[in-house]
Amino acid sequence: MIDISSNDITPKPLRVREFYLGRQPILDRNQALFGYELLFRNAPVGPANITSDLSATASVIAHASQLGMEKVIGDALGFVNVDADVIMSDIFVFLPREKVVLEIVESMPVTPEVRARISELVGHGFTFALENVVSDTAQVQELLPLVQYVKMDMSKVDPKVLATLAPRFKQENKKLVAEKVETREEFKSGLDLGFDYFQGYYFAKPAIMTGKKLSPSQLAVMELMTLVTSDADNMDIERAIKRDVSLALNLLRLVNTPAVGARQRIDSLSQAVTVLGRRQLQRWLQIMLYAEPSKRGHSMTPLLMLATTRGRLLELLAHKLRPNHAHSADIAFTVGIMSLMDTLFGVPMSEILSQIEVIDEVAEALLSREGFYGDLLRLAECIERIEDMEGEIVPTLRDLAMSPDDLVELEMAAYEWSDNVVRYAL
Repeated sequence: MIDISSNDITPKPLRVREFYLGRQPILDRNQALFGYELLFRNAPVGPANITSDLSATASVIAHASQLGMEKVIGDALGFVNVDADVIMSDIFVFLPREKVVLEIVESMPVTPEVRARISELVGHGFTFALENVVSDTAQVQELLPLVQYVKMDMSKVDPKVLATLAPRFKQENKKLVAEKVETREEFKSGLDLGFDYFQGYYFAKPAIMTGKKLSPSQLAVMELMTLVTSDADNMDIERAIKRDVSLALNLLRLVNTPAVGARQRIDSLSQAVTVLGRRQLQRWLQIMLYAEPSKRGHSMTPLLMLATTRGRLLELLAHKLRPNHAHSADIAFTVGIMSLMDTLFGVPMSEILSQIEVIDEVAEALLSREGFYGDLLRLAECIERIEDMEGEIVPTLRDLAMSPDDLVELEMAAYEWSDNVVRYAL
């Protein structure tokens, strides 16, 4: 743990910028990215909770929009929770109506005024989702004509009830979203029932499969990474890249992304290797380990997004917290990227580390979430799973002597960077 005796991070009154922002992927039936549910939480002022208070919600939405909603959701849709107070307010000027879906809980009291306001917003081009639907109640029937999406929690609704409700709502031409999908079996069940979209981290949980082999392109990436880390000549590296056409094309796409910031277009592999340098080339190869499998049905697209966001967030955190340690940011990026390789390859992390040589600090972060890099990784995981792990954010922030203000700025930067990378990598 880090000594924070000289850092005063005593909780302060809630300010406009003090909030956490989690974003949970929503995938389509092919497991391609469709949207994100944006999960806002108050800063450490007592227990963390969803910002249902109008002033807090208005501040969060306004600030997120000022920072740039495109940084948070990229090309995807953003699902944002709203309550009756928010619906009756005038804060919607901050939201790009074509990019957001407003979620209302099915238990929200619907007065004639609230219903009229929802109808008005629909008329202005806003889209609504009905969340936490567990039965076909009179309340649901009243709201159903006003919404395009119906969200049902796979962990709370009995499978027999789901089998009845799903076709019922499909007949009304509603798009069905399965929430809390935590296993491959639940995903398959949702597919069979006709659900259109899926929300949960089933795709990020390792599926251990005996005898799983790397694809040819993954092998090429691993071999190339070995050349890079062993200080091979640039000509040898270039020849290795040329042996795999898809690898060469992906590399050229990646080096021309806005995230790299090249002053002119890079059209040759030798130029790419020279401009990037060994350190950058190694990190792009790490990213391409996730990008290559996504060609087959886009099944790994959310994992690629998660890995790149994690890597970049850890890099930015390390640079912020250890500005005088030049290599800390590089190590943190590697920890973030490698933290999902057990899922990517379908083997335990301990087995991966037996094949890839890493320093002790990286190993202890990946295996037990310990040390400086382990704290960073744990913080990133808490943000990703903010509904289940929000109580761990405050102590982890204190361990790192990190303020909520700094955290949300770095989150936004990481989201934007990973969106740029993935958009061009695929």
